[in-house]
Amino acid sequence: MGQDVIIACDFDSAEKTFAFLDKFTGKKPFVKIGMELYYAEGPSIVREIKKRGHKIFLDLKLHDIPNTVKKSMAVLSHLDVDMCNLHAAGTIRMMEAAIEGLTREDGTRPLLIAVTQLTSTDEESMRRDLLIERPIADVVMHYASNAKAAGLDGVVCSPLEAGKVHETCGDTFLTVTPGVRFADGDKGDQKRVMTPEEARKIGSDYIVVGRPITAAEDPVAAYERCVREFVG
Repeated sequence: MGQDVIIACDFDSAEKTFAFLDKFTGKKPFVKIGMELYYAEGPSIVREIKKRGHKIFLDLKLHDIPNTVKKSMAVLSHLDVDMCNLHAAGTIRMMEAAIEGLTREDGTRPLLIAVTQLTSTDEESMRRDLLIERPIADVVMHYASNAKAAGLDGVVCSPLEAGKVHETCGDTFLTVTPGVRFADGDKGDQKRVMTPEEARKIGSDYIVVGRPITAAEDPVAAYERCVREFVG
């Protein structure tokens, strides 16, 4: 499984999204479609971006009873996305149901990864709000192990956790890591960040990069720099 850079297309309309994607006249980058864009435009935005030749990570973070997740994943499987996700907190049974729903009649399916803990959740809020007393590092690895046991392909995690996830779940278990910034760039509201080169060295398989590319003066040049630093 090769490493790749995924651009977070966190826009609120198709117009803004296509104005951005139109800049890429050469290589078509792997893109992430999150809740904001999907809820604004619906499944048609996925079909149109796919038609343009982009790989798609559909970032909707499903979390519901197993049967609902299974049926929802069955719908998403027809959108021909390359990767989608759910919350590991939904239990192993829910994750197994998700794979059942996502798997098409011919046996193929998109990659399925799990969110362990959101990057906005720290140890204090996890204990106070969720009544989880274990250290957050232990919780993340336990959720990752559950995802592997359920048959998932990997997890979303901090780049700081990528190496440990591989130690716990194996080298082929994918790590998809946000929180990546250029060394000379603005960190924004991210507290724990890494450069693309650091993320590569520590074991990230995919990095998800938003504003350092989408808000750059020259987004194509920023993307190409990111690819150079991460993939080599």
